[in-house]
Amino acid sequence: MNLELRQLRHFVTVAEELHFGRAAERLHMTQPPLSQSIAGLEELLGAPLFLRNRRQVALTAAGSALLPEARRILLEAGALPELVRRVAAGEAGRLTLAFVSTADYSVLPSILQRYRAAFPEVRLVLREATSDVQAEELLQGRVDAGFVIPPLPGALDTTLGYRKVLAEPLILCAPAGLDALRGKGPVRLRDLPPLPLVIFPRAAAPALHDAILATFRAAGITPVIGQEALQMQTIVSLVSGGMGLALVPQSVSNLMRAGVEYRALHEPTPLTELGLAWRRDNASPVLRSFLDFIERE
Repeated sequence: MNLELRQLRHFVTVAEELHFGRAAERLHMTQPPLSQSIAGLEELLGAPLFLRNRRQVALTAAGSALLPEARRILLEAGALPELVRRVAAGEAGRLTLAFVSTADYSVLPSILQRYRAAFPEVRLVLREATSDVQAEELLQGRVDAGFVIPPLPGALDTTLGYRKVLAEPLILCAPAGLDALRGKGPVRLRDLPPLPLVIFPRAAAPALHDAILATFRAAGITPVIGQEALQMQTIVSLVSGGMGLALVPQSVSNLMRAGVEYRALHEPTPLTELGLAWRRDNASPVLRSFLDFIERE
């Protein structure tokens, strides 16, 4: 079926005027080609659309059924150029973002809020995943970008792009009520009881894992790792249950949990970094507009 938008436009105009002469004037054409267009549409659809006599033109039942659908098709067709423009400009479409759990307590909520306000026609798909999993997801094209803890494996440097988003110190996450937590100032690691350490597995976040252990070593302490957990909320939950203590990025203190206290450390701590990674050869206009948005933030 070679149905043309021109034929539907002719049909709708005649249906609104119920007069071929007036419809032809609206369409800036003569009446004979308009009548031929309607006849061709009726032949194509296999049913008469108008009842015609010398006194009046009226819609048949088939014509009445076609009219709202024809208007809808013409409206949608008219919107296509603007839709294509928005998609090409990265203002509409789909963006799949992955994120490590620490991002959820720092920059991610505010970034998403501002981005959704600026680009309401972009459909966001969010996936929580560790940095190592995100690297594979990016390489396979299953996500467009991800908030990760660097570094990613060195072999990926030429394939993935990266941009720093946040750098923050480590702080103490400890069970509430410890003697060393009396007062409100920074805490020395050496003043803490020898509780087991709750930490990320090194494979999931090597830079964060190593920074935590380096902080203890700089204080002359060799911690005993009691539990490993992939999710930051799990680490905090284990601490609240008395399973040990943890060092976490400062923004994790936004995760309030009964039985847990957060404190700054007296010892200098390395800054932990959070950044955005993406596949360099991903030509998605939505991704490019998102990267520009992050650059402006």
